[in-house]
Amino acid sequence: MSARRIAILGGSGQLGSALGAALAERELILPAHHEVPVEDRDALTRLLDEARPDVLINCTAFHNVDVCERDPAPAFAINALAVDGAAEACAARGVAFATISTDYVFDGTLGRAYREDDAVGPRTAYGASKAAGEFLTRRHGDRHWIVRTSGLFGTIGTSNKGYTLIEKVLRQAERGEPTRMVTDMTFSPSYAPHVARAVRDLIDTEAFGTHHVTNAGACSWYDFVEAAFAKSHLAHAPLEPATYASMNNRTRRPMYSPLENTTFAAAGITPLPAWQSALDEFLAARKARSAAVGA
Repeated sequence: MSARRIAILGGSGQLGSALGAALAERELILPAHHEVPVEDRDALTRLLDEARPDVLINCTAFHNVDVCERDPAPAFAINALAVDGAAEACAARGVAFATISTDYVFDGTLGRAYREDDAVGPRTAYGASKAAGEFLTRRHGDRHWIVRTSGLFGTIGTSNKGYTLIEKVLRQAERGEPTRMVTDMTFSPSYAPHVARAVRDLIDTEAFGTHHVTNAGACSWYDFVEAAFAKSHLAHAPLEPATYASMNNRTRRPMYSPLENTTFAAAGITPLPAWQSALDEFLAARKARSAAVGA
């Protein structure tokens, strides 16, 4: 696919920044959120008509899961209806459309890693809004990519929190503060630069459809943080195992939602490395970033 002009909504966020780096040799259109909110249909159509991209990538989302549970309306407005509008506007102009989804479209009760063709069944309002965005995208034709990730992490913080969970707990450990992490919630970590390179490959190979894009393997949040502490020489940091129920969080999250990719082999795309290797790369990038700031 000769996708030279690529527009990214949410280009300053965690995945959007990684996509900017992975697609640096292309002509990128990176509007600020206040310029083109995904829910502003008029602003979005102006962008498409004036910039005339080959591909539009939607990295925006309303993804504070607990807030979504208390008030689902903003989640459905941004994660479903706005995605529907973007997909429709792209289809009308011959622009290929990519949007980012989540393991939360599944209920976490299957007992094995979810594949792309497994039925969705979200337990949360956030997951339901993302599943709705997937369904609405598909109704506008085949020239789209739905990219499901899980536990996305990187050196750039999220737009609404300003940090990733792994960054937060590493800072806590460096200050000697205790950390509690759940042992009974299993997922597939997804390193943003690796996901971004896979999205680039999906675009270049025109491998339209739904894809699970995570690092290989699965672990609990406790295992993930314990490995990060050990690799950062913070094994002495206080890390307490906990069950999700003991956290007194009323949101019914999926408890076992690793994602398995079954589509890359047919498309000739290299699978993502194991999450442990991704964690090594993240920690090296974090160290280099810290050194650059301190220089």
